[in-house]
Amino acid sequence: MTGTTGTIGTTGTTATTGTTATTGTTGTTADHLADPLEDLRAAATAGDRRALDALLAELRPLMLRRCARLLPCVDDAEEACQEALLSVATHLRSFNGSGSFRGWVMVITSNSARATYRQLKRRAETVASVPPEAADPRTTSVIAGSRLDLLEALDDLETAHPELAEAVVLRDLAALTYAEVAERTGVPLGTAKARIHRGRQFLRPRLSLREG
Repeated sequence: MTGTTGTIGTTGTTATTGTTATTGTTGTTADHLADPLEDLRAAATAGDRRALDALLAELRPLMLRRCARLLPCVDDAEEACQEALLSVATHLRSFNGSGSFRGWVMVITSNSARATYRQLKRRAETVASVPPEAADPRTTSVIAGSRLDLLEALDDLETAHPELAEAVVLRDLAALTYAEVAERTGVPLGTAKARIHRGRQFLRPRLSLREG
């Protein structure tokens, strides 16, 4: 799958899909030193290929679990994870060390899962008129699993209120703290919390309707 380069909550410019990396989020030097991945990240950033390979090997299980939470088909989760790993490797130098490296990685991973979902959805729409026996079964995975309802609802939220969608993705998909969401979005903590609350209110009835 061809990687894309922009997504909500991950770059200075706003785009709709992708996995481009960004600067880090709120954190301290002590937090970095306590993270066993930090030495590998630092060495990989300095150009050590072995360290980069080791870093990606350590990150892969974490990233795959996050993708699998959103994409129930194993192949889809693997695809999203692979794209996210590529983005981490490509944009590692853009992490400025000012916050949580794991949080930075999880934002990339969550956005990769969303991008993969959108691509699968487009594929499913393209082959909708093809007889079932000729259709690629991969395209049907996009409608399986309640988590995909969340991704669909998030797309609705992004269309209506992109600033709310950004905050919800960072908090509920990437699992950043409220303080990290506030810093990444450039708003006061209270504003970040309010956006997350409003975003969840927007999503709740849509998820309930689909579940019913």
